[in-house]
Amino acid sequence: MTLGLIGRNAGRLLVPLIFIFGFYIVVHGHITPGGGFQGGAVIATGVALLLVSYYYRDCLERFIPITNFKLVESAGLMLYICTALAGIVVGSGLLFNWLNASGGLFGHPVAYGVNPGDLFTAGTIPILNFAIGIEVFGALSVVTLIMFAGLQEKTQQEEDAEAAESAAPLVSKRKKGKGGRK
Repeated sequence: MTLGLIGRNAGRLLVPLIFIFGFYIVVHGHITPGGGFQGGAVIATGVALLLVSYYYRDCLERFIPITNFKLVESAGLMLYICTALAGIVVGSGLLFNWLNASGGLFGHPVAYGVNPGDLFTAGTIPILNFAIGIEVFGALSVVTLIMFAGLQEKTQQEEDAEAAESAAPLVSKRKKGKGGRK
């Protein structure tokens, strides 16, 4: 059973906004409250909304095969491990912040005093936030898909056939009632 036309259209409108908001939380995690885990969980709620708005089988066929989420989860884990091991490669320790104040993409030095924050500060922390975000997004999406797989869901055709069968006795009773009057 789906949410109907209104639910599907609302889901269609909200899912991109949920994805954008989750990505915002991941990207700004080192400046504002939030981070990779929170942003990944928000993005995974977009997948859950897709599953609720549409039929599970249709989602698996059209939108979201489960193997894609397993690959996303693995990519997040590999990015985290590679970033952590890069600290050892540069001659420091595991998870060393080797990009901090080095220039480049995330290497801007942090200004002293009260400042609004700069998106390109914090060194490897934004990279780790991104890795955790896609890992959590993939993992929670896989869990959600597996939970929905346990439901015994009918297809659209089966629901339409049941609705026609349940309406058929009512239609025949109405026809009999009209034919008997004079």
